[in-house]
Amino acid sequence: MSELDRRFDDYYAKRKFYGGNSCCPGCGGPLFWRMAMEAFGPRTIVYGIGPCAGCTMRSIKLPSFNIHFSFVADGASGILAAFRAQGINDITVISSAGDGGTADIGLGKISAAAERNENMIQVCIDNEAYMNTGIQKSGLTPYGSWTTTTPLGKEAPKKDIPLILAAHHIPYVATVSVAYPQDLKKKFEVAKEIKGFRYIHVVIPCPTGWRFDPAKSIEVTKLGVDTWLWPLYEIKDSVLHLNMKKEAKPVKEYLETQQRFRVMKPDQIEWLQKETDRRREELLTLDGKKLFY
Repeated sequence: MSELDRRFDDYYAKRKFYGGNSCCPGCGGPLFWRMAMEAFGPRTIVYGIGPCAGCTMRSIKLPSFNIHFSFVADGASGILAAFRAQGINDITVISSAGDGGTADIGLGKISAAAERNENMIQVCIDNEAYMNTGIQKSGLTPYGSWTTTTPLGKEAPKKDIPLILAAHHIPYVATVSVAYPQDLKKKFEVAKEIKGFRYIHVVIPCPTGWRFDPAKSIEVTKLGVDTWLWPLYEIKDSVLHLNMKKEAKPVKEYLETQQRFRVMKPDQIEWLQKETDRRREELLTLDGKKLFY
């Protein structure tokens, strides 16, 4: 065995991941799950998919169950019930779904689990469309985006699922990005130590559906945060804390990196900029304050 082979073997022996996956080049799913498994550790079970990046789950060395996305949160609730019956309380249960499974098909079931305050971490792997079935729009597809079902651009803004779930009075909500790994890992570690229903929402790059060079994945995703189109924050016990407060870059810089926004007209871009500015000011005003009583 060569020294290089030995190093590879040592590397993967220490990780919770096998080498390789079947995701498209530039997909943020593999990067997300590698960081997640490092943070959550070996006493972890993953239930669900989410979305075509769910293919990555086949590379996870820990127990995982790849179930149809309409059953999001249901199966994880059953796993938790089985653990309670056996007196097991030291295993982290992650329920995973894509943007369609979270915001559309499975929203009612996620809401029910949140209302019961199930002791799970619900993750939304958001690539902003039904990418694995033909790039159809979802409730989390952004305003103005081309999809195969919105050829002239989506007319409605994406649903604000993090705040919708925060209104359930759950103990923890966080938005994360693979372009900011330190922030992402820190929030994973915080979520792991909290009991009850926790929600983590990550927007991951999809070069195939977003129409950009796969080599630019992290660069494009970072712009989503830096323009405040995807602000990073956490809500702990209903108190909101902004994690990134830097000056906002123009949204046009982000839109121009992806062909999916090529259908947007100047007045639409102007509206999106004003709406993003309004939301930014609102979040800055709410920073450090309790949202729900």
